[in-house]
Amino acid sequence: NKMKNVAVFVLLWMASLTMQAQNVQLHYDFGHLNDNLKTRPKLTTTVEMFKPDRWGSTFFFVDMNYEDNGVESAYWEISRELKFWQAPLSLHIEYNGGLSKGVGAYKDAYLAGATYTWNEPNFNSGFTLTPMYKYLAHQNQPHSYQFTATWYLHFAKHLFTFDGFVDIWGDRRFSDGSNLCVVMTEPQLWCNLNKIKGVPENFNLSVGTEWKISNNFVNQNHRWYWLPTLAAKWSF
Repeated sequence: NKMKNVAVFVLLWMASLTMQAQNVQLHYDFGHLNDNLKTRPKLTTTVEMFKPDRWGSTFFFVDMNYEDNGVESAYWEISRELKFWQAPLSLHIEYNGGLSKGVGAYKDAYLAGATYTWNEPNFNSGFTLTPMYKYLAHQNQPHSYQFTATWYLHFAKHLFTFDGFVDIWGDRRFSDGSNLCVVMTEPQLWCNLNKIKGVPENFNLSVGTEWKISNNFVNQNHRWYWLPTLAAKWSF
């Protein structure tokens, strides 16, 4: 059993290295070019960490949006996968929250569910599926739901990485508290410069783009928004 646990830990560690899990990103957001979103901040930084261990894994990210006079808003999510067995299912717990100069504190959200994880044996690709119960704190109707899917795909000998997530959840309308469904996905495409011949392996800079696609998130008007970015990422 001890050797089995060591083997599982090594595989998880290899997966984290393959997915380049600790990184800092800088995004130039073209969303401000939309007529309805002229005040949207142009710059966003993202810090991500994914760390597996013997009992599952921890993931968090922090987004900070910048105006000319500094940080306009900050938002973070942290989640924990709990797993004491060999099956591809794990227990999932999560917290979401943040601050904004315009609206003050974002209302906290607490989530719990289960995650199904699949990875290709060589970790060239993989995905997760997570249905959850979502508690919307400080709301008249706090009980809700969320479904999250994530994926990653390395191709062209790891020169390119395609990854991202899809979130679908029930929320409440700002104006009257009525129910609405929010859809948000942020696919990313990266070119990993250290996979180019002649570039040092430890030059962990990637350049690429993120597409912020959503409905009822940017504005609660049942319209779809497509907000592309130009981005750079350094992986640790």
